[in-house]
Amino acid sequence: MNGDLVIVDDVPGAFAREVVAAFESRPGEEFDIALSGGDTARACYERLAADGAHAIDWLVVNFFWGDERCVPPDDPDSNERMARAALLERVGAANAVHPMRCDETLDAYQLKLGELGQLDLVHLGMGPDGHTASLFPGSKALDADPGQLVAFNEDPSGRNKHPRMTLTYTGIARARLVVFTVAGAEKRPAMEAVFAGEDLPAGRVQAGRVLWLVDRAAAPRSL
Repeated sequence: MNGDLVIVDDVPGAFAREVVAAFESRPGEEFDIALSGGDTARACYERLAADGAHAIDWLVVNFFWGDERCVPPDDPDSNERMARAALLERVGAANAVHPMRCDETLDAYQLKLGELGQLDLVHLGMGPDGHTASLFPGSKALDADPGQLVAFNEDPSGRNKHPRMTLTYTGIARARLVVFTVAGAEKRPAMEAVFAGEDLPAGRVQAGRVLWLVDRAAAPRSL
């Protein structure tokens, strides 16, 4: 696996601290973050909204997404909808938001990311199958062209429904910091495989720094 693995008792709390620290050490005036989806991400964003309420100037934060399901933004499965409810609406940051929309071209989102040059932080989770963002085992986006920052993708196993838009490995690698948050016993087999160096999508992620925040239920038994 790439990066540092830290076992924590409180994943959302540890995530909030890392975001605040990354915000405080940002090299520019603004702070560019790409958000994730899922239950662990929801808990992280709710905690960040509480703990970062006064530590972060939300008016200089620009929100992007690491991946999105090809559903309307008000659909219950939408990562955008979840993040707005859990974080953006709670901190009053509803302006500098750049959601992924599958009905727009990939070039439009690639252009937005290209103009940044670098993301300050990309938040990622990991599925029980070892996928991260919407980079699924055996899927075509794993082998996207090195110059491609975003791609459309699907889970060839059929376990994860909906076509997706996702950052590619190249898109993720442009981050100064990637923070994985992994929680729950159902993630332990994949976490052990990644830790052992098996070729799962999450284990391929590279960036300026990669940090894994893993709870005890998901942590490899050898640690």
